[in-house]
Amino acid sequence: MDASTAPPGTRTRAAAIASVVALIALGLAWELWLAPTGNRTLAIKVVPLLLPLPGLIHNRLYTFRWMTLMVWLYFIEGVVRAAGDGGTSAVLAAIEVVLCLVLFVVCAAHVRGALRERTKAAA
Repeated sequence: MDASTAPPGTRTRAAAIASVVALIALGLAWELWLAPTGNRTLAIKVVPLLLPLPGLIHNRLYTFRWMTLMVWLYFIEGVVRAAGDGGTSAVLAAIEVVLCLVLFVVCAAHVRGALRERTKAAA
């Protein structure tokens, strides 16, 4: 199936899932190996990112909607740590910020596209 015959929202859904998985991987690698703060329990911050995965995989619009709100918590953490930390931690924080922005944009685009399709179907 090529991009022209793919159902609407397939690419945004795949990008959202990839962004969440990348944020989980980044969070674990950051706190456990790359720039540990000495308290490995901070890796628990990725647990909330596991919650939306089933909804994103099953294409639940509600999950995409609340994900656009939840992602800002990780964005804020990334901005604060990018500004306050140094070295590797600052670079990882900048990557987190970029991943959060990508996740927000693809989730918002997915919701907008789904609502547009529902409007067309109702008309």
